[in-house]
Amino acid sequence: MTRKAQLIKDIQNLLNSYEGIHKTSINPELLEFMDENTLKEIIGNLLDQKETIKEPDIEWLDKFKTK
Repeated sequence: MTRKAQLIKDIQNLLNSYEGIHKTSINPELLEFMDENTLKEIIGNLLDQKETIKEPDIEWLDKFKTK
């Protein structure tokens, strides 16, 4: 598997890691025109988005910690 193919697979796996979202299948040919840096940027943006989504949950859980 090429590095680019692995990055595309990683993007698909990240998209499928969201709870309550239907499974996503990406045709690799749609992302093939992008260079590795662009694919890495997409992965970074997806990871940032996942972190942003978790922050309210963490804040809510912190309310129950005993001080």
